[in-house]
Amino acid sequence: MNWDFELVSGPYGGTTEGPVWDGQAVLFSYIPGSRILRYDPENGETTDYFTETNHTNGLCFDAQGNLYGCLQGGRGIARFEKDGRTITSLPRLLDDKQLGNPNDLAVDKQGRIWFTDPYSGGWDIGPMELDHQSVLRLDPKGGDRWELTRATYDISRPNGVLISRDQKTLYVAQSDYSLDQPRQLRAYSIEPDGSLGSYTTLHTFGVDHRGAQRGVDGMTLDAEGNIIVCAGWEAAGPGPMIYVFSPTGRVLSTHPLRVDRPTNCCFGDADMKTLYVTTGGGHLFRARTEHTGWIMWP
Repeated sequence: MNWDFELVSGPYGGTTEGPVWDGQAVLFSYIPGSRILRYDPENGETTDYFTETNHTNGLCFDAQGNLYGCLQGGRGIARFEKDGRTITSLPRLLDDKQLGNPNDLAVDKQGRIWFTDPYSGGWDIGPMELDHQSVLRLDPKGGDRWELTRATYDISRPNGVLISRDQKTLYVAQSDYSLDQPRQLRAYSIEPDGSLGSYTTLHTFGVDHRGAQRGVDGMTLDAEGNIIVCAGWEAAGPGPMIYVFSPTGRVLSTHPLRVDRPTNCCFGDADMKTLYVTTGGGHLFRARTEHTGWIMWP
């Protein structure tokens, strides 16, 4: 089945990211504008959902319907309260040092927040303080108290992150564009104590005469556990693309996107068969698919 991508919002002249389905509409980040936007497929309107978000990137709901986001300009994770105005910050110091630019996040059924913390130095956040770019984890400790720990020690620049349906695997995009580093989709085992075991490489994106392929950015799941990812760019490789991977890394299908740098995706609509895609140019696209999306909430 060919996916016909329809532009439904934007372009906004800067990166859009973090799309999530709230049960009726798609929320997505407009990073340069520090806004979370809401696209309603019933009327086709896009409205402000949250403003002054400190350049929020990735978004994710937990099982109770709380919305969390990665504050790239605020060097941390925050909860966007349901009053539409209050932003509650979570711990943002690791070993007494500031985080980098939190990028993407996933919340598991235990309420733990797994997030990637690369550093780009954007948004005038100051110098890098940590000596690593890693996947980190926030564990709820009751009474809105959280414990922040490091989860990976073997990745140089993590990007997109996703938890499998059975909660036993953490999918992570390794997105180091150095020519001597691989761009990979990795699957880490989640151990009973919450630590990560060794990883399996599901896919490696190579280098051609033009340079390094971009590899994976954001991703989502379908009901069968397949991983739908945004990847690629026009600079190298086969171009901007939506890939469908099986849980073992087999490429099930590919779907070219007509603009460069797809950034993230989610399923939505009443039957969860529409894929919504954000881009580096600030678009929100949608396409009807043969897949049924899966999310923990709603």
